[in-house]
Amino acid sequence: MEKFTTLKSRAIPLNIENVDTDQIIPARFLKATDRKGFGDNVFRDWRYDKTGEINKDFVLNDTKYSGQILVAGDNFGCGSSREHAAWAITDFGFKVVVSSFFADIFKGNALNNGLLPVQVSKDFLSDLLSLVVSNPQTELVVNLENQTISVPDSELLEDFEIDAYKKTCMINGYDDIDYLVNNKEQIEAFEAHKIY
Repeated sequence: MEKFTTLKSRAIPLNIENVDTDQIIPARFLKATDRKGFGDNVFRDWRYDKTGEINKDFVLNDTKYSGQILVAGDNFGCGSSREHAAWAITDFGFKVVVSSFFADIFKGNALNNGLLPVQVSKDFLSDLLSLVVSNPQTELVVNLENQTISVPDSELLEDFEIDAYKKTCMINGYDDIDYLVNNKEQIEAFEAHKIY
């Protein structure tokens, strides 16, 4: 995984609540086991109409919005436990998803795949969505080390929680195996002194 410390980026506002994993990546695209290529079909049924034409009204197709941060409505990633949802979002180019609530399984899958789920209060999310919609040039700063999300030159700033282990992994670019390999000497020393 890529190391993540601080990200400054514009954002794409997806002001829709209860976005489930089938809306993120429809089941008919789950045939592959390689993580690459899923971004092509992220939000497929919203990005394209039934004839395969681009839906110009959908925010990901609106050229005034861009960035590596997706600001979504409440209860993002609900539904089935498919890891492909995190794969699709990261393959599309997002590094952060902001919401006021994430489904637990989606949150775990996101963190395991280098996608940072930033959970904020409903009021903060509402203010953030309003700001990004009204000014698509707005940049957000997500600081993982300090666990803050902010909008420079404004009063919008909020702390967010993250599991300490997952924070360490993201800052260092570790997956679970990388973390264990990095701690090999400490594990071996512990095993050498363990009494059976």
